[in-house]
Formats: sequence, C-alpha cells, structure tokens
Amino acid sequence: MDTLPALAAFAFATSVTPGPNVIMVAASAANHGVRATLPHMAGITIGFPVMIVLVGLGLAGPFAANPDLHTALKWIGAAWIVWLAWKIARAGAPGEGARRPPLGFLGAAAFQWVNPKAWLLALAAIPAFTRPGGDLVTETLVIAAVFLLVSPPSVGFWAVVGAGAGRILRSPAQLRAFNVTMAILLVLSLVPALV
Repeated sequence: MDTLPALAAFAFATSVTPGPNVIMVAASAANHGVRATLPHMAGITIGFPVMIVLVGLGLAGPFAANPDLHTALKWIGAAWIVWLAWKIARAGAPGEGARRPPLGFLGAAAFQWVNPKAWLLALAAIPAFTRPGGDLVTETLVIAAVFLLVSPPSVGFWAVVGAGAGRILRSPAQLRAFNVTMAILLVLSLVPALV
C-alpha cells in the first residue's frame, strides 16, 4: 500500500488530537488513575478499528442511501456526549462520596458508534485510503490495523496527562474545576462534527 505513510500520519494526528475519546480518557485518569482507565483505553483501541472494518465493508451504504439515518445518529451521539460531559462536570473529587466508575472496555468500544468524531474519521479514512477497483477488504483491514497500532500511544499520552493533572490538583475544588474544563472541552469537541 503506497499510501501507508500518509495513512499512519492521518491516523496518529486524528487519534492524538482532542476529541471525545481522549478527553474522556484524560478525565478518567485524573479521577481514577491510569490503571483504572486501562479498560476504557482498550475499548477505544479495539472498538474503533472494529468500527472501521464494519463501516468499510458495508455499513456506510445505508448511511449513504438514507442521509436522515446518518443525521439521526449524529444528533443522538451528540446528545449522549453532552450527557457524558454533564456527568464528568459533576464528578466529585476522590473521597467525596460515591463516584461514577470509569468507563469499561465494552462501554468504550460501544461509545465509538455514537462518537461523531469516530464516524467522521471512519467515513473519511475509507474513501481516502482505498482505491477504486482495489482489494477493499485488504485495504480496510490495513486501515483498521494502522488505527489499532496508533491508538495505544495516543490514548496513553492523554491518560498520563490526565493522571498528572489529578496529582497536581490537590483540592476537591481544583479537581472539580478540571472536570468542568474537561466537560466543556468534550462538548466543544462536537462543534466540528455538527457544523
């Protein structure tokens, strides 16, 4: 595949830049630590490449045939992300009563299907890095494999950033301010997908 360097650069740039996945990972690591966030990170790492494969092998067709279905999914996903942002903003500091547990593997993998950025990436990567008349199955699997390889360092970086923020933010008020900031960034990450 002669586009492999460009695909790798695309996958890394889109995986490491702020979006719903990495913002949620940073917030989780700040509140629960990196170890507790590992299942969330694994869900992203596996869930998005699975989405790439399924989209590349045919699920994009129904969305092309019925734009209303795509629009509905986009708005449902946006509503869920706003709800998650609300939960992040309201998360208490460690030791402040019951806290929401970090998102697990299955939740993070399933989240890809309502994440507008994930849909935009999947729908952009398939036509950009496959050739008309080429071996669509092999090319789609290569795209998924590249995302599988770049995801761990990308989400890992944000987990370390979040954990570092969690150690620096000593008071409950500081951690709450961090959570509110992460929630606002999460909502703002929707803007490119919705406009």
